[in-house]
Order: sequence, then C-alpha cells, then structure tokens
Amino acid sequence: MMLAFGGASIDGSAYRDVVDLAGRSPGWLDTTIKVWSTYGLAAFALLAVLAWWRARRRGAGPALTALAVPVVVVLAYGVNDVLKLLVREDRPCRDLPARTLEACPAHGDWSFPSNHAAIATAAAVALLLVSRRLGAIACAAAVAMAASRVWIGVHYPHDVATGMVVGACVALVTMAAVRGRSEVLARRLAAAAPLRVLLSAS
Repeated sequence: MMLAFGGASIDGSAYRDVVDLAGRSPGWLDTTIKVWSTYGLAAFALLAVLAWWRARRRGAGPALTALAVPVVVVLAYGVNDVLKLLVREDRPCRDLPARTLEACPAHGDWSFPSNHAAIATAAAVALLLVSRRLGAIACAAAVAMAASRVWIGVHYPHDVATGMVVGACVALVTMAAVRGRSEVLARRLAAAAPLRVLLSAS
C-alpha cells in the first residue's frame, strides 16, 4: 500500500469553506466552473497559437520565443509531476468528508502540486513575455483555472498555489534562456526549410 501525505492540516478548513460554498451556489455557476476546469487548458493552447501567429510579423527571433511556449508547458508539467511523486499528498476529497462537484480521483493520483495550475501558469507567464496583452488574458485565465480546481473539490488551496509557483518559475527560467539566444537559434533553425515556415510571416 502506498503511504500518502495528508495536507488537511495546512489549509483543510479553507478547502471545506470553498467546497461548502460550491455546494450552495447556483447550478449554472457550478456547471460553468466544472467545464472550465475540465476543458479550459485548451484556451491556453489557442492563445499560444495566436501569440506565435502575431510574433511572426516581428521577425524570426520573436517567432522562436513564441514557439517556446509549448516547450515551457511540457517542462512545467514534468517538474510538477516529479514533485507529485516525491511528496505523494492524497487528494483532499479522500482525507476530508465533503460533497464535491467532481468525482474524487483514485488513490495514487496525487494532489500536490496541481498540474492544471502549473500548466496554466507556465503558459500564462511565457505568453506574458511574448505579448503583454495576450499574457494578461492568460494570467487571469490561469488564476481562474487554479481557483476552479479547489472549487470542484480535487485540490487544496496550497496545491494550486504551489503549482502556480512551479509553473511561473519554470517559465521565467526557460523563457530567459530562450530570449537571450533567440536570434542566434532562429538563424540556425531557419536553415531548414520546414522550420523557416514557422519563423517567418512570408
């Protein structure tokens, strides 16, 4: 049997307050939040495509920086998943008696940190370094994604907060490395015809 860390002592009362509020909220609100929590990550993919499309007009360097956004997301997911395996915190809906909007994930599907929060924040911070306008939209969406994971009952507040920190840190480090060498890398990659299409608006 896998031993799991219980996070209820950290902010279990805050988790209960949010879940109780969700249980008393109008059905349309709960449904909207559930749909966003389940499918909202697709919005970040669309924003990333739009950011890349617009960056191509500014040159190969900005286009390459925009293409780094999905790489940042994959890296953030990987780092976050390693932390999950190291900490092995059970889901709050398993530790605390509460009626949740979402079915409780199985034991072994660890809670800390939140993958959704890490992915959304990594995408948002990376996008902010490509386009301030699109990045601001993504940042607001990332906060909504993190909050939704607590609202539907599958994460503690500290799970999503830490996931957001992980995502932001990975994005900042990776994007700094890419932006520092974007022009050099773009020139090298543009030598290959298939990649040249991705780096140029023409």
